[in-house]
Amino acid sequence: MTGTFIDTIVICTITGLSIIVTGAWNSGQNIDGAKVTTYAWQHGLPFDRNVSAFILMLCLSFFAFTTILGWNYYSERCLEYLTDNKTVMVVFRWLYIGAVFLGSYLTLDAVWGIANIFNGLMAFPNLVALFLLGGVVAKETKEYTRKDKLLRYRS
Repeated sequence: MTGTFIDTIVICTITGLSIIVTGAWNSGQNIDGAKVTTYAWQHGLPFDRNVSAFILMLCLSFFAFTTILGWNYYSERCLEYLTDNKTVMVVFRWLYIGAVFLGSYLTLDAVWGIANIFNGLMAFPNLVALFLLGGVVAKETKEYTRKDKLLRYRS
């Protein structure tokens, strides 16, 4: 949860504010993605443009590395819960390493496209689980509401 907070709130806020404050979003140049962030850092930090770009590259490298480790840990724990099979874990690790290696050679658009597809595919098992657990959730909610009413009535 801390990683999600740092990624979403801290990193995205700093990035968004740097783009807005420096006017990079409306610079008149046809730039987007990492280029608009580079432009914002180069024009917002009180350093030479090459130093600013290096600082951004360093920050992105640490962010990417920790994200890769975080997603690997998360996916391994999920797979361990589902299978608890050592062979499956070793195969998964090799596939993960291969995906990271392959991703470093793909274009940014291709990596984002693949990431979006797999993030979208993660919705299917969640939807199945929601459907299968809907009755349990309704039953537990009714039981909780019943107990809550009894406690309120007694006091």
